[in-house]
Amino acid sequence: MTDPLYVQALDLACGAFLLTGVLVLWRRDLAAIIWLFGLQGVALGALITVRGLHEADVELTVLGLGVGLLRAVLLPYLMRRALAAGEEGREARPHVSVAASLLVTAVLTMIAYAVSQPLVRLAPTPATQAVPIALTVLLVGFFVLVTRRRALSQVVGFLLMDNAITAAAFLTTTGVPLVVELGVSLDVLLAVLALQVLTTRMRAAFGGTDLDELRELHD
Repeated sequence: MTDPLYVQALDLACGAFLLTGVLVLWRRDLAAIIWLFGLQGVALGALITVRGLHEADVELTVLGLGVGLLRAVLLPYLMRRALAAGEEGREARPHVSVAASLLVTAVLTMIAYAVSQPLVRLAPTPATQAVPIALTVLLVGFFVLVTRRRALSQVVGFLLMDNAITAAAFLTTTGVPLVVELGVSLDVLLAVLALQVLTTRMRAAFGGTDLDELRELHD
């Protein structure tokens, strides 16, 4: 892959990665949020695959395809099953409104770019220059985790953070060993399976997964 084509493909993948993370804050429909998370998985897999093709690294290319399959197909499938099992389809009352959330995202983006500049200056390559995008998605994922009320929305926030950490690892290094990435991906898969079981039991016991309502019930 030529250098100009590599830069264009990397920019496109990183742009899609950031855009899907921000759109998660914009949407309240859980089905749409899961769909956006799947698209982000495609962007993450493409980011890794592009680096693998540019560096002629077969292992990295295969790893990118595997990461894309897990995060764009398998994890969204599990979350859609949880949604179909009876989860309420909308995030009706997030702690922060959509408009305020988008303003906070703009602030988080500026913070991410300011914090990551020393790292970028250490090795100014096309990949490291995209590190602020990964850091922005990490902060957005944390924001989703602490401001959404539905358990499934919070699962998405956790997975956005995991996607961002994975993207940062591949942008700042020549790649993560295959066995390490497989181990991390297995941990994430097991976490999602456990959360799916937990939300199913919460729904069966209390009739919903609104964590604020459950807290009031406990009180």
